[in-house]
Amino acid sequence: MFLYESIPWYSTLMWVAVVAGLMLANEIARASKWAALVLFIGLPVVLTIFVWPHTAGADSSTGTWFHWVKVYSALAGCLGFMAIRFIPKLAKNKYWLMFPAAILALNIFEAVIRDFQVYGMQGMVDGVFMVGGPWNIMNGIAGLLNLLTICGWVGIIIGRGKQKDMIWPDMLWFWIIAYDLWNFAYVYNAVGDHSFYAGAALLVSCTIPAFFIKRGAWLQHRAQTLAFWMMFTMAVPTFVTSSMFAVESSHNPTALFIVSAISLAANIAVVVYQVRVIVRTKRNPLKDELFVELPAYQKVLADNRPLDAEPGTSAAPPLAASRV
Repeated sequence: MFLYESIPWYSTLMWVAVVAGLMLANEIARASKWAALVLFIGLPVVLTIFVWPHTAGADSSTGTWFHWVKVYSALAGCLGFMAIRFIPKLAKNKYWLMFPAAILALNIFEAVIRDFQVYGMQGMVDGVFMVGGPWNIMNGIAGLLNLLTICGWVGIIIGRGKQKDMIWPDMLWFWIIAYDLWNFAYVYNAVGDHSFYAGAALLVSCTIPAFFIKRGAWLQHRAQTLAFWMMFTMAVPTFVTSSMFAVESSHNPTALFIVSAISLAANIAVVVYQVRVIVRTKRNPLKDELFVELPAYQKVLADNRPLDAEPGTSAAPPLAASRV
């Protein structure tokens, strides 16, 4: 096969099970504040003390600085988003609303650094087979572009309903797809033998809810599914490396190049589109929501606007209405 050596039928079934399991865990965390506190505080404390020191040591495939930083940054994101969702004052604090963008940017930047590091690597490194090349630089640039096109966090609101989801109306489908392409290319480049699950399955598990279950809450879905996956792989690193369900990358330079080229092209397209919107509307991506005229934005806002809000408004200040 082009991307992978082979994908047995039982690995395909396990892929579906991983997607379903992550989506189910995400829905449990969405449904109950107390369940989320247990999952994102209690469980990580137990794992940090009793499990990860033994399973994610220096000689394991998850024993690198990146995996340890990634699991705690994902958990920090989940807890920070919960604070915005359940502490009303924070949901109206323009400085605290910078946190979702900041933690997202940090996670992207961590991966960009790792992609650049892998450029000079060949063979087994930290228990993972690496094939470094120009694709790492291409995708690192794509990640930086993806980071730079994060916008509209000033319009984050809390959705209607008991879940109190963190809704980001300006984070629309084209940015999410560009992120998915970049992130899959990163995982395929840096930990290729993990990418069948940690790349494809993990990304699908948060993109499906963002498109079909709760639109506008992609970052919340992403943080929670990422946290669950990182906690699992830190505890059971052999699942993606040596279990019967493991799927090995082809380590094909052509595949690596094409995956990163698609990632770079998609993120360049988002940059071009965003710049055109900024020039046409004279909006500031650091202060304004950019895509308020788009039907996808208006649909998310209409579905989640607080019941007592006036038509045409998003968060507490009438940000969208003042710029349409």
